Amino acid sequence: MRKFLGSILVLTWVSFGLSYGQTDSLSRSRDSINALKLESYESKIAAIEMQRRADSIRRAELELQLNSLKTTDNLKKEELQAQLNEISSRESARLAQKRAQIDSLRKNTEGYPVFGVNSDTLFFIYTKIGASRPKERAAQITEKIQALYDDDYLNLDNIKVVAVDNLADIVYEETILMSVSEMDGLWNDTTTHGLAENYAEIIKGSIVQAKKDNSFVSILISIALVALAIGGTWFLLWAIGKGHRSALKFIANRKDQWLKDLSYKDYTFLSAYQELKIIIFASRLIKWVIYVLVLYIALPLVFSIFPFTRGWSVQLFDLIWSPFKSIFISVYEFLPDLFSILAIYLVMRYVIRFVKYIFEEIQHEKLVITGFHVDWAKPTYNIVKFLLYAFMLVIIFPHLPGSDSDAFKGVSVFIGILFSLGSSSAISNMIAGLVITYMRPFKIGDRIRLGETSGDVVEKTLLVTRLRTIKNEEITIPNSAILTGNTINYSSYSKNEGLIIHTTVTIGYDVPWQKMYDTLIEAALRTDMIMKEPKPFVLQTSLDDFYVAYQINAHTQEASRQALIYSNLHQNIQDVCNENGIEILSPHYRAARDGNATTIPADYLPEDYQAPSFNVKMDKGNGDEKDKE
Repeated sequence: MRKFLGSILVLTWVSFGLSYGQTDSLSRSRDSINALKLESYESKIAAIEMQRRADSIRRAELELQLNSLKTTDNLKKEELQAQLNEISSRESARLAQKRAQIDSLRKNTEGYPVFGVNSDTLFFIYTKIGASRPKERAAQITEKIQALYDDDYLNLDNIKVVAVDNLADIVYEETILMSVSEMDGLWNDTTTHGLAENYAEIIKGSIVQAKKDNSFVSILISIALVALAIGGTWFLLWAIGKGHRSALKFIANRKDQWLKDLSYKDYTFLSAYQELKIIIFASRLIKWVIYVLVLYIALPLVFSIFPFTRGWSVQLFDLIWSPFKSIFISVYEFLPDLFSILAIYLVMRYVIRFVKYIFEEIQHEKLVITGFHVDWAKPTYNIVKFLLYAFMLVIIFPHLPGSDSDAFKGVSVFIGILFSLGSSSAISNMIAGLVITYMRPFKIGDRIRLGETSGDVVEKTLLVTRLRTIKNEEITIPNSAILTGNTINYSSYSKNEGLIIHTTVTIGYDVPWQKMYDTLIEAALRTDMIMKEPKPFVLQTSLDDFYVAYQINAHTQEASRQALIYSNLHQNIQDVCNENGIEILSPHYRAARDGNATTIPADYLPEDYQAPSFNVKMDKGNGDEKDKE
């Protein structure tokens, strides 16, 4: 506990020192601002003061002339009196003008404090007299009050107010403590003499109170109060710590009764042990918060006991309260903008709901717009929603706190640069995704081919398209690659007109083409998922050196099952060719039989079949004639 108290005291003195440094910096800044304001004010008052002096001289001359006139010279007296009245009216106007100037400055100008012996603020100085600026006057008056306090033979009854011209001097014997001018009176909304009397009483009271506070008995009482305050604070902190330990012990002894696992079905959100740890953490947090509150209440109390530390108490309290005060003020000032933000958000929310309803009607084909395809509804809604949210943020941005600050603008520009530099490929993919959406080259579930990749479309996003191959492989392709390549869609016409699948078989010239046509068509008609109408057809695609290339074409509506259809078709081609006695002598055969058995399986041959007696020479490869015995 002693270490804790020591650490808190050190931190307090450090924070007080930082606060004092900040206060000193702010004071210098305030002084410069006040100086500029007062210079502007004094330049305006200078012309008024010159007129006052001229009127004062003129008034003295008129009064002298008026007194020198005979009693019978009434016309001249009336003329001089009229001039005096005119000067008086100008004097009233001059005072009103000065008062108006002061009223305009009073709201924004801070005075310079005059301190008493115990560093307590007695009053403020706002104007200069002669060459002495307000700050210099306040410092000089403070020094003279301290000198009076140090005088062992001080007699407060000798402090008096003496009127000199348009000034009122507060004097002690032969020392002028301060002078009060007409401007001082105007700043305080009173007369010059009345303000001087008030200041004199304040100075007397300050000195009397200082002597009382600094007496030996008062010091002993203050020391006792400090000791009592420190002891009470220590006892309170000790009691809080002991109470915290007792509470933890009490909870630990009853944790099995009070704490149960928080679970739903088979999932446990919080176990009893985790709940106990949370309770311990919360109790420690509360304990330290109470420690800090007690210390920050006790320290200003201790500082306020001694007169010379009372200023520290105020500064320390301001150091604590100012951040919270500024937060509360900022929150209060932000409330109108907050209500504006909420209103904008609610309006935009219902606008987006209305837009969503319109596009859902289009998607469900309840609302038909000529030239607008149904599959455009969802992506178009996402684009419109994004634009509406972006528009909402643009409207809300001026209402955000600190949105007009240079720091906020700098961070916004920095984030924008990072986004633009780091997301060029993502942006290109997004733009490609939008273009693909409205090009409609494929949709979800279509069997397509992209480059060397074939598969069913399982997902379309702004950035990528995902395909699932017949081997259950998931392939992710960037949209920019799709946009710059070729896309083959097998499913576009398969449901209505049918997809034409085709395969090629090469047969020698010894087989009549009519027979080969019938054979291939029969094989196609035997194949499952091949449409009977339109009827399959055969194309001769080439007449090569050793064979004819026959291409069988057939329609199917099952574009996503091409692999199985091709496999069955190839099986049926082999079966029907064998049934019709047609040998598939691929890649290259020349009819030169030497009695070897035919390539047709024995199951398909008649019982009395005899192999032809001529040599067979087989050429394999890519057309080169190589005899094989």
